[in-house]
Amino acid sequence: MDTTFKLYKLIILYILNKVDFPLTNSQISEFILEEGYTTYFKLQQAISELVESGFIREESTHSRTFYHITEEGVETIYYFKNDISPAIRKDIHTFLEKKKYELKNEVSVKSDYYRNPNMEYSVRCQVIEQRMPLIDLTVTAPTEAEAETIANNWTKKNQEIYAMVMTQLLS
Repeated sequence: MDTTFKLYKLIILYILNKVDFPLTNSQISEFILEEGYTTYFKLQQAISELVESGFIREESTHSRTFYHITEEGVETIYYFKNDISPAIRKDIHTFLEKKKYELKNEVSVKSDYYRNPNMEYSVRCQVIEQRMPLIDLTVTAPTEAEAETIANNWTKKNQEIYAMVMTQLLS
């Protein structure tokens, strides 16, 4: 295997192992492409091969794909983390320190929709905190366009909706 390509995969595993939440493709890309480690296409190939080999797993919605490290990925990074130079590890730590709250916030809000047995659309809206749902709300929409609107608005308005729900339930 090309050692440079192996390094790209190890960087991805190392990043995913350093956070306690999944990352999106764009979040992983942000670090690797901004640092100039590789091209977009090689990065996508590395991610695809990591998924195929079972080192990371995908969780897809209509609008985003989340990546989680698997046990096999954790074991692999444990054995090969020294193949990542101290300078690259430092860059990863700096990136995560600077952006961790933003990264976590971005992936903690989830929304997706699907066609239900009544031929309408169920829209599942969640806020995840420490791998547990803070709120998990499913609403029904008559059309796909409305379901997509609800899912998109959840991303923008989840904090105020959560606050309103809690206020109403606790009063």
